[in-house]
Amino acid sequence: MLFGGPSPEHDISVLTGLQALRELSRTERDAAGLYWTKTGSFYLVASDVEAEAFLEGVPKGSSEVTLRLGEDGGFYGGGRRERRLDVDAVVLATHGGPGEDGTLQGALDLAGVAYSGPTVAGAALGMDKWAFGAMVAQAGLSTLPRALLVRETTSLPFSGPYILKPRFGGSSIGIDVVADLATARARLDSNSHLALGCVVEPYREDLHDLQIAMRSYPTIELSAIERPLRRTATAEILNYRDKYVGGEGMVSAPRELPAVLAEEQRAALIECARSIAELCSLRGVARVDFLANESELYVNEVNTIPGSLAKYLFVDPPVTFSALLGDLLREARERPAHRYSVAGADGLVLRSAGAIAAKLA
Repeated sequence: MLFGGPSPEHDISVLTGLQALRELSRTERDAAGLYWTKTGSFYLVASDVEAEAFLEGVPKGSSEVTLRLGEDGGFYGGGRRERRLDVDAVVLATHGGPGEDGTLQGALDLAGVAYSGPTVAGAALGMDKWAFGAMVAQAGLSTLPRALLVRETTSLPFSGPYILKPRFGGSSIGIDVVADLATARARLDSNSHLALGCVVEPYREDLHDLQIAMRSYPTIELSAIERPLRRTATAEILNYRDKYVGGEGMVSAPRELPAVLAEEQRAALIECARSIAELCSLRGVARVDFLANESELYVNEVNTIPGSLAKYLFVDPPVTFSALLGDLLREARERPAHRYSVAGADGLVLRSAGAIAAKLA
């Protein structure tokens, strides 16, 4: 299990990783925990480590490992006499940041390490709210209008109030609701999560959240539909506290599961989710978030490595956490995320190139 990482969702990733590590340790004899620190280092940790051990950083007794790329790539440990760790496959529980935007996936591809979850392209698309929204709209699926907000923005194609979201970010971290454009622009300076880009949408108080999880192995399978509940009736959005503060990550969040929906809306949501699975080249376990009222349904976003790996949503039909993790491992082994190809690099261009120096003259 690989978890943590230099991300705002670091702590939630630790919770997901420890839950999964404990479950894997019951079924996989050689299950091991690989902790990715906030500064980017990797450490092997004990399989029975508790969450509080990470409060001060790396748990005591952990051993540092490094990730190498290339033909002999992989994770290495052992101090002066480094040895390559015999890693069969890595289950990723890396929420947000470089663990969910394709950065880690690209490094593992180059190192030749099998892993669960999205491909580089799938991860990058899921993390970019602007690109994902554009793809959804182009595919003819219903989504709220979006615009990019910069300091020079003088008008928006829809009226306020507005909801501001980090362009590259997961969860609800950094999301803000504002009344007007002037306040929205001011948030670009005061909200550090918007530094890499800000997506703005109309804020619709009448809409509530609906979520469904999907898994891709051995075939595409959808979970029950969930309606997450806000901890306070006056909350503007389903926030970080609603989702995660409760001791077990997403598992302890309040919810209506299965959600009580009209059959027509339920069927439309399921059809839309299957379309997104195809558009995003779903791999592993993902969760699609919608916004809805009794008569409207909008695609909001996709989480390619969801909190708690969405284990709590697979109740209809039921899937145990052990089976979910086992399938993630099997998919990692049997269906590599990427295979590089040198087809076409046959030397023809090099043989006819001539002298480079002459081309620079």
